[in-house]
Amino acid sequence: MGLFLPNMEELYLDVNQLVGSIPMSISNASQLTRLDMSNNYFSGSIPDNLGNLRNLKFLNLVWNNLTSLGMSFLFSLTNCRVLEKLFFGSNPFISGELPGVVGNLSSSLEVFYARECSIRGSIPSEIGNLSHLISIDLGGNKLIGQIPTTIGGLEELQSLSLEDNKLEGSIPSELCHLNKLAFLFLTNNQLSGQIPACLGDLTSLRQLGLDSNMFSSSIPSSLTRLNYLLILYLSSNSLSGPLPIEIGKWKVLTSLDLSNNQFSGDIPTGVADLKDLTGFSLSNNRIMGSIPESFDELLSLEFLDLSRNNLSGEIPKSLEKLRYLKYFNVSFNRLEGEIPEGGSFENYSIESFKGNEALCGAARLHVPNCKTRPLRNSKAKTKLIIYVALPIASTILVVALIIIILQNRRRKDKLPTQEDMIPLGTWRRFSYHELRQATDGFNDSRLLGNGSYGSVFQGTLPDGTIIAVKVFKFELEGAFKSFDVECDVLRNTRHRNLVKVISSCSNDLNFKALVLEFMPNGSLDKWLYSNNQYLDILQRLNIMIDVASALEYLHHGNATPVIHCDLKPNNVLLDEDMVAHLSDFGIAKLLCEEVSMIQTMTMATFGYMAPEYGMEGIVSTKGDVYSFGILLMEIITRKKPTDEMFAGERSLKSWVIESISSSLNQVVDPKLLSTIGREDLKVKNCALSILQVGLECCVELPNERLHMKEIVTQLKKIKVTLLRDMERVR
Repeated sequence: MGLFLPNMEELYLDVNQLVGSIPMSISNASQLTRLDMSNNYFSGSIPDNLGNLRNLKFLNLVWNNLTSLGMSFLFSLTNCRVLEKLFFGSNPFISGELPGVVGNLSSSLEVFYARECSIRGSIPSEIGNLSHLISIDLGGNKLIGQIPTTIGGLEELQSLSLEDNKLEGSIPSELCHLNKLAFLFLTNNQLSGQIPACLGDLTSLRQLGLDSNMFSSSIPSSLTRLNYLLILYLSSNSLSGPLPIEIGKWKVLTSLDLSNNQFSGDIPTGVADLKDLTGFSLSNNRIMGSIPESFDELLSLEFLDLSRNNLSGEIPKSLEKLRYLKYFNVSFNRLEGEIPEGGSFENYSIESFKGNEALCGAARLHVPNCKTRPLRNSKAKTKLIIYVALPIASTILVVALIIIILQNRRRKDKLPTQEDMIPLGTWRRFSYHELRQATDGFNDSRLLGNGSYGSVFQGTLPDGTIIAVKVFKFELEGAFKSFDVECDVLRNTRHRNLVKVISSCSNDLNFKALVLEFMPNGSLDKWLYSNNQYLDILQRLNIMIDVASALEYLHHGNATPVIHCDLKPNNVLLDEDMVAHLSDFGIAKLLCEEVSMIQTMTMATFGYMAPEYGMEGIVSTKGDVYSFGILLMEIITRKKPTDEMFAGERSLKSWVIESISSSLNQVVDPKLLSTIGREDLKVKNCALSILQVGLECCVELPNERLHMKEIVTQLKKIKVTLLRDMERVR
C-alpha cells in the first residue's frame, strides 16, 4: 500500500485481527494525514521511519502487541510537524523510558496517549514544551520520581492521567495554574504531603482521583468551591480530621469515596444536598455519631458503605425509600435497634450488618428478634433508673471490685505466664486437665490438622462451647519459641480477619497450648482441593479481600509492623459465614519502627516464599506481598505452587504469565468456567484482573511490589465491578 498507493491520505485498519509487523513501506505513502492501526495483533517494533509522513496529523497504534526496545520511534516523529494526536499506549513495550526529545514533537500536538506500555524512568520536564496539549495519559506505567512542575505551563490542558505508577513527592502547586483542567487522575502512586488548597481554584474540574496514595492532613475546605465536580476519590490515604462542613456545595457530585482514611467526627448534614450521588463510601474511618435521617433524600444512591467506623444509634427506617440502593454496608459499628425490612433491605444479607452486637431483626439475618420495645414514658424510665437500675449496678460494681482484689492477690502468688500478656475481652484460665478433657485426651478423632510446631484439636467445653486447641510439640526444636512468638503477636493485634485467641495454657510439664476461636468451615486449602465443596468467584474474591485486609492491618495498623512469613491456604481459616481469618503466627516477625527488614534463619513454606527470603533470609512486608500474590494465583488457578507440573524453570508464576495472554481458559480453575454466555465472560474478566494483581505482587524486586493498602483497594474495585456485572447479567 505504501509503494503503490502514493496518493493515499487516510488509512483505517483498526479493530481487526491483523498480525505481523507494521510494514516499513508504509512511510512511502507520503500524503498520509491519518493512520489508524489500533486494536489488532501487530507485533515487533514501531518503524523508525514514520517521520517520513510529514503531513501526518493522526497516528493511533494502541492495543497491539508491539514490543519496541526503547522509544526511538519518537525521535523520528519529531519530523511530523503538523501531528495533532498521538496514541501508542496499551502495548507491552520493554525497557522503554520516555526521552526528553518528546518535547520536540509537533507544537500542534493536542493528545499524547501512552497508557499501559511499561514506560520506566521519570517524566521528562521537556513535556512542558508541548504548549497546545489538551490531554496527557501516562497511566498504568512504571514511572518514578516527581511530577514535573513544567506541566503547570500547559495552559490548554484539560485532562491529566498519571494514575497507577510509582510517582513520589507532593502535588506541585504549578498544577493549580491549569485553569482549563477538567480531569485529574493521580490514583495509586506514592504521592505524599497535603492536598494543595489551591486545587480549589480549578473550577473547571469535573473528576478528581487522588486515592491510594500517602496524602495526610485534612481535606482543604477550598475544595468545596469545586461546584461542578462529578467524581471525587480520596480513599486509601492518611487523611484525618472532620469531613468538610460545606460538603453540600458539591451539588452535582455522583460518586464520593473517602474510605480507608482516618476521618473523624460526625457525618455532616450537608451530605443530604448531594441529590445526584450514586456511590458514597466512608468505610474504615473513625466516623462517630448517628446515620443522618436525611440520607433518605439521596434518592439516586446505588452504593452506600459506612462499615468499620464508630457509628451509633439506629439504622434509619427512612432509608427504605432508597429504591435504587443495591449495595449497603454498615458492618462493624456500634449500631443498635431494629434492622429495616422494607425496600431494598429485603435483599441484604448479614454481611451488611455483622459486627453490630445490639442490632435485631429478621431471623434470616441471624440476629436476635426484636422482642422488647423501649419505654415511651420518660418518667417511667427515670423511676426505673433510680429505684431499680442504680441499686443493681452498685451491687454489681462492689462484687466486681471484690473479685478483682481476690484475683490480684492470687496472681501475686504465682509466677507470670504468657497468658497474662494476652488482653482478652472475656478472660478464662484453662488448666492442662481441662483441655485434655475437652479434647478427649487429645484424641486423634479430634485432630483438625498438624503444623510445623504443633497440632490443632477440636475441643468442647462443659458449657457446650466449641474451641480449637493448638498444642505445641515440646520435643521439636523451636516449638516453644514459636509459642512465645504467637503470644507476642496475638496479644498486640486485634482484627476481624485474624483468628482470635481465647486464652493459653502453660505449665511446668513442658506443655504449652493456645485456645483459639473455632472455625467450623476449616481451611481454605480444604475448600480449594475438595471434590465435594465449591467456592464461586465472589466467595473467592471475598476471601482474598479478607486476607489482604488482615495483612494491611499487620503491616500498617500497628506501631510495630508484623510480618506473617507463612501465607498459604492452610493458614487461612473460614468461619460459619465464610469470612476468612489469618492464622498461625509461629514464625512471624515483628519489626521495629525504624527497621524495614530483618534477616532470619527461619524457613517459610517452599513455593510461597519470596526470592530474597529463600536466598538471603531477608524478611520484610514485601515478602508477605509476594506470598500473597502466589496465594491469589493459586485461588484462581486451583494449582499449588508445588504441583508436579512446576519443575525446573517453570513455576506457577511463569505458567500464569505465559498463559494469561494466549488462553485464559488454561489457567483458570475449570470449576469457575462452568457457566455460559455473559456469566462466563464476567467470571473471566474478574479472574484476569485478580491474576494481574497477583503478578504485580510477585515482581522480583521487592521495592517494585505493591503495598497491601494498594492491594486491598484494587481487590475492592474488582469486587465492585464484579457485582455490577452480576447485576447486569440478571
